[in-house]
Amino acid sequence: MNVLVLHRGPIANTPYDRWLADHDGDILLLASREQLDRVGDELPPVGGRYRVVEAIDDYDVSGAVEARALELAQQYGVGYVLACQERDLERAAQLREVLGLPGQRLSSAEAFRDKVLMKELVRAAGVPVAPYAAVECATDILAFVRAHGLPVVVKPRNGGGSVGLGIIQTESELDALLAGGLGLEPSLVPNLLVEAFVRGSMCHVDGLVVDGRVVCAWPSRYLYSLASFRNDRSGRLDVTLDPADPIVGRLLGFTDVVLDALPGPRDFAFHAEVFHTPDDRLVLCEIACRTGGATIRDIQRTLFGLDLTEAWVRAQLGLPLPGAAGPERLHPARMAGQLVLMKRPGRVEAVPGEPPFPWVEKYRVFAQPGQVLGEATFSGDFLASMVVSGPSRAITERRLRELEAWFMAGISLEEAA
Repeated sequence: MNVLVLHRGPIANTPYDRWLADHDGDILLLASREQLDRVGDELPPVGGRYRVVEAIDDYDVSGAVEARALELAQQYGVGYVLACQERDLERAAQLREVLGLPGQRLSSAEAFRDKVLMKELVRAAGVPVAPYAAVECATDILAFVRAHGLPVVVKPRNGGGSVGLGIIQTESELDALLAGGLGLEPSLVPNLLVEAFVRGSMCHVDGLVVDGRVVCAWPSRYLYSLASFRNDRSGRLDVTLDPADPIVGRLLGFTDVVLDALPGPRDFAFHAEVFHTPDDRLVLCEIACRTGGATIRDIQRTLFGLDLTEAWVRAQLGLPLPGAAGPERLHPARMAGQLVLMKRPGRVEAVPGEPPFPWVEKYRVFAQPGQVLGEATFSGDFLASMVVSGPSRAITERRLRELEAWFMAGISLEEAA
């Protein structure tokens, strides 16, 4: 059966043809022209498993994606629709419903995409969440602030990558938000959510569900604020937690309850973000029905020897997953962490070569000498990303800081005034 793939992001790290080499059908790939151009990526050539490869303009908003998908389904016959990027999940679910194909349905995708619906469902199951309210107009925000005080968080109900997220800490910031039309076009205002600000650190749990069973899952802790990407010039570190850490079992059990409360599909990757408060409570921020961003795929591969996105793709087609077929959840072989540096305005004069450390698992620089950079536009708009491994969280964190010092000594960036 042929496979229709909707692909919004860079494509170099998602070799669908290799992942599906043992599938008995061809791949029909529809990709975002804007995303390919943004990172200088190229479409794979037609041939081998790829029968159709096309880039579509205005991918995020154009109905041409759906129209072309239905044309291809009629012309070639399609047995599966795949989408790995969050903004494509609802679109893919709608196509499955129209075509009568297996996989995640719209009601399931919406439960993970719409943060108001998500919070309603998990709160009904007893999962702690911050006080929140849907925003239809400015009055909703003012009423919420009157009831709960400042600071508050305002963000799109179906957003991602911290795009459109604002932390309102003072009355003057609230006045500026209201005076600016809430920062969005009027037609988009009803898509907003306001919630109380939760103090504490942010943990995340990443894993994979196959045939309704959690195959692997493991928690990490961000050592930075996700929302600070626009002004953050330091290294942003994220480390996995040691198996002996008492919070590991709590986070895994907490995430299990969240997953049980939501109508997840049979096979999916997940990325849950959980606040750990100063008084030792766990509070759900949100959960996504896809692989985590940044270098989380590489971290999970370091932990379990398994690429979550590849495994998710193969599971949806009923293909075997090497190393993940046992009845018990996979246990990490070692710890890992990531270091990312955000883009910042300026001209790149020099970038370091390959790092001289044997424990670096992945190293990527997204700039080259002579390139002029702008501000980061979302939380995944990186200057560089790196993954390291270690026998413990403490050693992993120490290695990340050593790698950061090495990189910063070698990067030369003439920053804009």
